[in-house]
Amino acid sequence: MAHWIRLGAAAMLALATCPARAEAPAASVTGQSKPAFVPAGFSPPTRVEAKGFQLVPLGPALVRIDYDAYMSSIEHLQTTFSRSPQWPHAGITDAEAMLDMETEQGRFQRRVSFAYGVLTPNGSRERGSFYLSPSPVPGFQAVARLWVTKAEYDAGFDRELYRWARHWVKTAWPFARVAWPGRAIPWARWDAMVTAAKAP
Repeated sequence: MAHWIRLGAAAMLALATCPARAEAPAASVTGQSKPAFVPAGFSPPTRVEAKGFQLVPLGPALVRIDYDAYMSSIEHLQTTFSRSPQWPHAGITDAEAMLDMETEQGRFQRRVSFAYGVLTPNGSRERGSFYLSPSPVPGFQAVARLWVTKAEYDAGFDRELYRWARHWVKTAWPFARVAWPGRAIPWARWDAMVTAAKAP
């Protein structure tokens, strides 16, 4: 599960419980509506196989293994991914976890953002998650983020997944410029860019 904002009543609950997962489409700096996140003719991948892992869209079918993954790494994710004690936290309920999965699935189906579970080849365990969402910063078409569990991070999988994901986004998605905050762009710089984009 990943980090940021959603819309509507269900979205507000999701934001309160799992802010790391929800990111609303970026609003235009000029106040005008922005073009669709992906072109109408583009088909987002629904299953991707790689060496040692596979990507599958997040949704209700993954709620248990997704929950087990992020709850195994609360402190790790709060410091390396969400940068917030709000996600994940020890009090996340089964209902909140399911709402999060339903919201991510809905956003994928509406083509407003795309969230994937990074699973073992047999699909029995989630190693991490990957997200593509609209960029709030002009000059970038998308923001890419990912996390892996503490055990996978210690084993070096974070570096492996990041290298793979950079190539995958470049070759399989219709974006000319993608921001990788906290990786290719330091967090302090990214935060400043977001703040500047939101300024009147």
